[in-house]
Amino acid sequence: MASFDIVSEVDKQEIDNAVNQARKELATRFDLKDAQTEIVSEKEKLVLTADDGAHLKALRDVVIGRLSRRGVDLRNIEHGEPAISSVGHARQELKIVQGLEGDKAREIIQAIKFQGFKVQSQLQDRQIRVTGKKKDELQAVIQFVRSRDFGVATNFKNFRD
Repeated sequence: MASFDIVSEVDKQEIDNAVNQARKELATRFDLKDAQTEIVSEKEKLVLTADDGAHLKALRDVVIGRLSRRGVDLRNIEHGEPAISSVGHARQELKIVQGLEGDKAREIIQAIKFQGFKVQSQLQDRQIRVTGKKKDELQAVIQFVRSRDFGVATNFKNFRD
């Protein structure tokens, strides 16, 4: 039986590279020259802090632009609500989504079943394992999943004959 896995992962090294590039750009930006801006990279999120809402928006635009240029799929970045205090500090979290959650995984599995492919698909540890007898059928499933937008990045790995 041939099989492959459908996963939704973001490369951590690319995120680190994008954050470092954003920090370098912030040091040279004239509109953010005297602003106190900071990017903190935590385990599964980025925390952006700035002096006010306008600086926070500029900071977020720089970070999102750098993530996009580094090839990070922005569908796996969830934007939290910006928290702007009355004293002028602004903070926002960008959550990095790794793996397929329950609803998205069920949506992908149902779409594969609805198309009538002769494969079995099941959720295993935040990824979907698709198995079938024919390699051509699995390649058709890959093409189908690539052609649809499920709201998350879909990658394929562990293709086995």
